[in-house]
Amino acid sequence: MRHRNAGFKLGRNTSHRRALLRNLTTSVIVEDRVETTVAKAKAVRPLVEKMITLGKKGDLHSRRQALSFLMTDDSVTRLFETVAPRYGDRQGGYLRIVRTGFQKGDGAEKVFIELLGAEKELDAKRQKSADVKAKKRAELEKAMAEAQKQEAAEAKEEAK
Repeated sequence: MRHRNAGFKLGRNTSHRRALLRNLTTSVIVEDRVETTVAKAKAVRPLVEKMITLGKKGDLHSRRQALSFLMTDDSVTRLFETVAPRYGDRQGGYLRIVRTGFQKGDGAEKVFIELLGAEKELDAKRQKSADVKAKKRAELEKAMAEAQKQEAAEAKEEAK
């Protein structure tokens, strides 16, 4: 029986599990939205919420605690300057877990774990990537048109 044994094991030893959760927490803070499995999302939710609470405190001790847990300095900066102020009047519940489907290999259920209120930033990221793709597509079409022109000119010269 598992009486009074709280927490998720995730099929990993202690150090691997800690590293996985630290990496996932850092990714959620940096990216605003991460795709993972249900068990991992449920395991990382309290950790991300604790980091946001530290960010809301905003003092030096909180920053040092966040630095000791998160994997990059950039993630700590983003946490304290961008993410935490977004939730100034909110008393918890900073994350949303949205189920998306099943993993191809083992059939595990996949979810998006995302920060609430990040829709504007996610839309801006999508728009930026769409603009980059459109620009690349236009450049490729232009290059292909020039190549076809050149081939036609070469074929015309050969015919003479």
